Amino acid sequence: MATVSPENRWSYSLTLPHDPRSARIARLTLRGAVESHGMGELADVTELVVSELVTNSYLYSDGPTEVRLKKVTDERVRISVWDGNPEVPSPFERPVILGKGRIPEIDPEAPRGRGLRIVRLCADNWGSWSGDQDYLGVRGKLLWCEVSPASMAFAVTVTA
Repeated sequence: MATVSPENRWSYSLTLPHDPRSARIARLTLRGAVESHGMGELADVTELVVSELVTNSYLYSDGPTEVRLKKVTDERVRISVWDGNPEVPSPFERPVILGKGRIPEIDPEAPRGRGLRIVRLCADNWGSWSGDQDYLGVRGKLLWCEVSPASMAFAVTVTA
């Protein structure tokens, strides 16, 4: 009798308190996960993207943050970050269509606004969901993006 082995898909979830150290914890955890699963080439871009997303959550919400890392294909992972603020920031307002979404320009004099633009530049795909209530009656938003080896070109220039 033939056996069916499940696809080698994995995911990790992390609940972080509203604490300035949460971005560091998320960076270390997600880096460890992708490296442990043989996807070390995605470690730098994953670390950069999750740092920006969790920092944004810390700055603009006042509750916990939920982070999920999921293997989508053999070379691609999805990073999702949920927080209790239902307002979707402008870089994530419109969904991308096959990596061809327009990335808004940032005023060079603006004190903020670069982090999520970096995420959009590093990611192959991204999107958002916002609602006044989810299935538990909690307000919030979800920002997500996908990274792959193709994401690395920009990430290397940002981190260098």
